[in-house]
Amino acid sequence: MNKKLKILLIEDDIIEIMKVHRTMHELSLDHQITESKNGEEALEFLHDKSLELPDLIFVDLHMPKMNGFEFLEIFKNNPSLKHIPAIVFTTSANQNDLKESYKIGIAGYIIKPLKYEDYVLKLKSVLEYWSSNELIKS
Repeated sequence: MNKKLKILLIEDDIIEIMKVHRTMHELSLDHQITESKNGEEALEFLHDKSLELPDLIFVDLHMPKMNGFEFLEIFKNNPSLKHIPAIVFTTSANQNDLKESYKIGIAGYIIKPLKYEDYVLKLKSVLEYWSSNELIKS
């Protein structure tokens, strides 16, 4: 049986946030999603000791204030956070973005499909994989 995940979604585009929620609803997935609009907001959330850490992080690369790369550099250099799987969820098919993301230590790189049906299939497969994984509880 798959576990219910606590997911931190770092995304500044409201349409993308709505697509994630719509996909979860259509797939009848009961994962808990916390949203952050940029890397700064996400780091504030992650450092709040009164809140439970997420099991999984989805991060867009191109955001205001603090982009995905800046967030990942800080996040992956924090010993108390770096164990949390971070997946880049982006429109960028740029090979340099891909290489740089894996160098930082991400767990996956997903290019957001344009067709909604493909979007649902990709998100479904990723969530099935991570909800069946053994994850470190903080």
